[in-house]
Amino acid sequence: MGLSFFWSVSHDPTKFTRSATAFPIHPFYLFDGATMLRDISPQNLFMGILAAFVGSASSFAVVLQGLGAVGATPDQAASGLMALSVAMGLCSIYLSLRTRMPISIAWSTPGAALLATSGAIDGGFAVAVGAFIICAILIIICGIWKPLGRAVAAIPAPLANAMLAGVLLGLCLAPIKAVAFNPLLGLPIVIAWLVVGRINRLFAVPAALLAFIIVMVVGVDFPENTLGSLGGAIVPPVEFVMPEFTLAGLVGIALPLFIVTMASQNIPGTAVLRANNYDTPPGPLFAVTGFFSLLAAPFGGHAVNLAAIIAALCAGEDAHPDPKKRYWAAAFGGVFYILFGLLAGLVTAFVSLAPSILIEAVAGLALIGAFSGSVVAAFKDDDAREAAAVTFLVTAAGLSFFGVAGAFWGLLAGGLIYFLTHLRKDKTG
Repeated sequence: MGLSFFWSVSHDPTKFTRSATAFPIHPFYLFDGATMLRDISPQNLFMGILAAFVGSASSFAVVLQGLGAVGATPDQAASGLMALSVAMGLCSIYLSLRTRMPISIAWSTPGAALLATSGAIDGGFAVAVGAFIICAILIIICGIWKPLGRAVAAIPAPLANAMLAGVLLGLCLAPIKAVAFNPLLGLPIVIAWLVVGRINRLFAVPAALLAFIIVMVVGVDFPENTLGSLGGAIVPPVEFVMPEFTLAGLVGIALPLFIVTMASQNIPGTAVLRANNYDTPPGPLFAVTGFFSLLAAPFGGHAVNLAAIIAALCAGEDAHPDPKKRYWAAAFGGVFYILFGLLAGLVTAFVSLAPSILIEAVAGLALIGAFSGSVVAAFKDDDAREAAAVTFLVTAAGLSFFGVAGAFWGLLAGGLIYFLTHLRKDKTG
């Protein structure tokens, strides 16, 4: 059963449109190499490189932090980072060339942040990997079975955003903690983010990452065998983890990871495509991202999904003046994602030499925009504000009962308040 299965169940490939003016795409165009090669330009090559750099540099620290928090060893975290990078690279290439639309893929940054606040789970990383597999299966089902998609859409947006804000709060405090830990190490990272962000927000986090590297080289004492250990980490890391499936993994990781990935990544990703006049049924896209998530999960990857910010780069005019040719920007981005994944061992080995609070600071700076957006969305509705506040507070508190992390309990508590509030209003009138 090939990937074409996910397409055939939901739509006719000849009905895709890529701009306000519809034009058909024949399903066999994928093999028309001469025509597709003529669509390549230096402009979409550059934008693909930029998209891959921004997508990787701005949030890989969050991924490493999240995987480590749920029990991954450094080697397993490196394998997970590699698996995610390769999976989203291949998925970007496949979807972009298959549809001739700039469909960009990213790892689930909110999902990684969720893992970072979940903490170790009973059974260790094997249970987390089992949860990743369940999450991927749920995403596939959501793409091909409409009732589940409707159920996800029925989760009140204020509660989903409040849960995400609660998840992100702890990491967003890390830059402040880093400055308190050592101003000479923490301040340059924050200042670089602040100054460059006032000039171009797109490069704020990469600038913070560059400052982190400089701080590492100048201000951190490395062990004598550092160069040797880094040289040994050049080999791409691949570590298979035999999954274990538990109720705590399902409730504490799989379901919250599924919800934040769908609500914070996949659904906004489709909105970005529509905003740029690329019209495509979302279901098949969700199913394909779930399939690639399933491939990455046994090697430590938590989830890949439709990108939002990166999608805006590849789908905009800067990628190419002709909307029909912008798909190569996303495809090139996929190629460079794969190259980054092959260096995941080296990246992880270098990061592991730093005080953990510094990499947490970079991760926190990468998530401030997502945190502010989720807070605004969570509390803008008067009718849901109290329920959103309860969801946010319970999630941010990081409570854990029966081995189940706070994100689930936050959503459950907020959902109860939301239900009682609307039940009382229905009775009164």
